[in-house]
Amino acid sequence: MSSLPVQGAQVVSRVASLLRIVGRKPEGSPLVELVRESGLTRPTVHRLLSSLAAEGLLDQDPASGNWVLGPEILLMGSVASARFPLEDIARPSLRRLAEETGESAFFSIRRGAETVCLLREEGSFPVRSFVLHEGVRFPLGVASAGTAIMTFLPEAEQEELLADWPAHAGSFAAAHTEALVRANLAATRQAGYSVNPGLVLEGSWGMGAAVFDQRGRPAWALSLTGIEPRFKGERQAMLGRLLMDEAHRISTLLQGTTQAQGTT
Repeated sequence: MSSLPVQGAQVVSRVASLLRIVGRKPEGSPLVELVRESGLTRPTVHRLLSSLAAEGLLDQDPASGNWVLGPEILLMGSVASARFPLEDIARPSLRRLAEETGESAFFSIRRGAETVCLLREEGSFPVRSFVLHEGVRFPLGVASAGTAIMTFLPEAEQEELLADWPAHAGSFAAAHTEALVRANLAATRQAGYSVNPGLVLEGSWGMGAAVFDQRGRPAWALSLTGIEPRFKGERQAMLGRLLMDEAHRISTLLQGTTQAQGTT
């Protein structure tokens, strides 16, 4: 009897893992990718996918054969979004950043030890970086949004992540060494904004600024991405100021929303 909760928790963990993998890309994922990324056997993955599809949580695209998020996920997301009107609050800042800089602007949320991109606003500059889009996840400390958020976590939480850094960073550990991440955290703490000099993809730079919740904890981040020449020198400082200004504006709005909800 005591083993049943463990078995149930294992199924939930496996389902959550598959949903996260499928949700990384709008076009979804093929079965072979889901098997490889999840570490589960092909029969197990197929059985779970079929069950999720029966509940409307996943669909299989008839043209590509990829597994994609289903209509029930959309409904759940619509309900969940009512907790924080992030689209209404963050979108104006993203538009201002994209219009003023010409770069693509993003809004990401901290989810455990990861960041997840929630919103995107394309810039007008014709050459763009396509590293980041809605649903993309990075370990904290990787990419500009994750660096901005990790910088302002309590030191004990930072050290917990850094203690087993290769396992935490995974495939990003080679470019994001522990020593380099520590240096990036120190530089971000001093400047107030983070800079990722092409560590995720060569030539694709990013900058980020943390957005804080009512308790003063970094819960979200604004970021800009683009090609290397547009993220250096005086322009880098200008982009950093714009990011911090908009991050402060969103922090204030989100904290006000949270306080208002607490009184209802």
